Amino acid sequence: MSELSAAFVRLHARLAPVAFVPEVRLHQADEPIGLWELTEGEFRSDRPPPFWAFAWAGGQGLARYVTDHPQLVAGRRVLDLAAGSGLVAIAAARAGAAAVRAVEIDELAVAAIALNAEANGVRVDAELGDVLDGDAGDAEVVLAGDVFYSEAMTNRVLRFLLRTARGGARVLVGDPGRAFLPRDRFDELTAYDVPVTEALESVRVKRTTVWQLRVGGGKPAS
Repeated sequence: MSELSAAFVRLHARLAPVAFVPEVRLHQADEPIGLWELTEGEFRSDRPPPFWAFAWAGGQGLARYVTDHPQLVAGRRVLDLAAGSGLVAIAAARAGAAAVRAVEIDELAVAAIALNAEANGVRVDAELGDVLDGDAGDAEVVLAGDVFYSEAMTNRVLRFLLRTARGGARVLVGDPGRAFLPRDRFDELTAYDVPVTEALESVRVKRTTVWQLRVGGGKPAS
């Protein structure tokens, strides 16, 4: 984590409880549009959007599920894919995971994950890089919140998740009905009504489902 990236996160986002998972505090932006323009605008178009600055519905739902079902991750090695703020990774660490790795392609997100983990008193290994053409390493549980927002992203993520599940890992995703969610590949575990940022989602609450990836024709594990 560079000092410059950490300073940017502290300057543009304040530490506050997450609406649907108040056990966790994150650095969150109060005014989303201004920050979005600042990080993705005309002179910085090569930088990813500031997904790290918001608690997205899919991540909130998945973090709530992990918090309420700690046996899912307790004592296990966990990967949080496209981790954003690190919300899901932090929830896993708080639930007793043996090790938590959070992967992101945005250096600001990596800084935010490190700061957020520190603020919550947990250990999360924040990693900068694109792992989608590889594998999940030694992860026993792979978690992904709100990753099906584009066709290109969905195609790459799904291939990665299928490889991971076939290797023996349990794969859960949180999704608020994004257009590219491949529903036929998943079994529903639960659903929540999650508070969201109206400026980003055009609504104040989104119905959000936690899914388990199905490998073959089997039912999800208990």
